[in-house]
Amino acid sequence: MSEISRLLDLESICLDEAAEDWRTAIALAGQVLERQGAISAEYTQAMIMSVEEKGPYIVVAPGFAFAHARPSDAVHRTAMSWVRLARPVEFGHASNDPVSLVVALSAKDQKAHLQAMRSLATLLGSPETRAALDTAATPEEVLAVLTQEAPAAPARDSRAEAPAAEPAGEGNGSGPDSRNKILTVCGNGLGTSLFLKNTLEQVLDRWGWSRYLTVEATDTISARGKAKESDLILTSGEIARTLGDVGVPVKVIENFTSTTELDAALRELYDV
Repeated sequence: MSEISRLLDLESICLDEAAEDWRTAIALAGQVLERQGAISAEYTQAMIMSVEEKGPYIVVAPGFAFAHARPSDAVHRTAMSWVRLARPVEFGHASNDPVSLVVALSAKDQKAHLQAMRSLATLLGSPETRAALDTAATPEEVLAVLTQEAPAAPARDSRAEAPAAEPAGEGNGSGPDSRNKILTVCGNGLGTSLFLKNTLEQVLDRWGWSRYLTVEATDTISARGKAKESDLILTSGEIARTLGDVGVPVKVIENFTSTTELDAALRELYDV
């Protein structure tokens, strides 16, 4: 059994649902989890309040929102719901609106869902897989796509070749003063930051830099304290504004599932 299918079953997949706005879209995803006994209604409201307070940081890729809140007594078990909307809705994101797919996560702790998030981020980063999910006619078809093996990395042209050497130089945190850590940050430290962490680690693996740099997913409060232990922070525009000046470079990433965008960001920040 795949890690995704441990958290998502056929009854938790709803296709072509009607939602008048982003609040209704999140509520639909939460109500699926409520019906499955995974959460109480308080958690659904917490997911909505998270966006009200922090902005549309959960819209991590074009057309895709990953709704979640902090673990609490309102979470009875770790689970996911999948809601594809009949008509996309605006969340207020500058580049990833409108949203047609809302996936909600209820997490009992910080660890139980890590592998499922890794698999989901990799699948959604594939244009072919995303197209298959957008056109799947039944929950059975959606689950079949989600439980397939992760797609192979696309071929790279010569401009995308990995740097041959380890991190070095004077720019933006690399070199002798490097702390050998990158933080990926979201509001709660267990949802969207994990998408970004997974995609970043794919790039580091391709470069052969995973041995030199560790990636830690964390929340905004913890990030302020950990910032000076890291070379840089990668996050959304909304969370970047919340963090403010933390003493290290903060890079805004628009598509958390795009290895191309992360590759370019690393080249800029490490001057390679």
